[in-house]
Amino acid sequence: MSTEHPPLSINVALARAAARLRPSDSAILDAHVLLGHALGHSRGELLAHSEELIPAPQLAAFEQAVSRRATGEPLAYITGSREFWSLELKVSPAVLVPRPETELVVERCLALLSGQSVAMADLGTGSGAIALALAWERRGWTVTATDRSEAALAVAAANALALGINNVRFVPGAWFDALRDQQFDLIASNPPYVAAADPVLEDPALRHEPLEALASGTSGLEDLAELVTGAPPHLHSEGWLVLEHAPVQAGTLSELLVARGFRHVRCHADLAGLARVTEAQRPTDTSPKTQSQSS
Repeated sequence: MSTEHPPLSINVALARAAARLRPSDSAILDAHVLLGHALGHSRGELLAHSEELIPAPQLAAFEQAVSRRATGEPLAYITGSREFWSLELKVSPAVLVPRPETELVVERCLALLSGQSVAMADLGTGSGAIALALAWERRGWTVTATDRSEAALAVAAANALALGINNVRFVPGAWFDALRDQQFDLIASNPPYVAAADPVLEDPALRHEPLEALASGTSGLEDLAELVTGAPPHLHSEGWLVLEHAPVQAGTLSELLVARGFRHVRCHADLAGLARVTEAQRPTDTSPKTQSQSS
């Protein structure tokens, strides 16, 4: 006798998958995304053909994907992609899944510098989300994307190639080590900012993402502090530093920036109203100038 599962219609398969994925608030949406991925259909197409039977190979792939999602694995790792700034980015467990709140970093960078000839660096680029969004919007910018993980850089470079973005260069290295003696008009980063012992890291979804891209020492501020300390020599006079952080870190981060000599320190809230991105400008160069000849 055959051991194959009986064929299922789209609506029945979706209902079963949603029931399996509960109590997640996104169970229904997740089921639609996973079945759409397996069939190559949009959500609208699934709804329009809800009575159609699913071919056995696609049904098997869908059920395997649902099993993975039920363990807490992020949708993006299962489907292999995530949309960010309207760009379809490939992702893998080598990189963090791009979050919607990180788009605020892109918004602030674009607002701060509107010129077409800008040199900017995205430190700890991961999938390349920030760097590629800015390079897409500003084709005249020269963008440098760095990461200590060569696996992450490979993902970012593949995304640039797939999107036809050619004004980004990818450099391996941790934070400012990758920049050597270069200076930029703008430096942005979404660094690790979770304390190593924070219970949030036990979230099933986060357990699938690279810990080194999430956790930063005992306080969660270590990498942010390193970026603040090391940024000025790599910024042109009046250049900008834009950092994503946890809401509870906004006050301390602002104090660190002021103490380092930055000015125009401003924090911006994300769409949820949480303090998420802080920007600061390097002070005007006040070093002594060569005295001009007297007439």
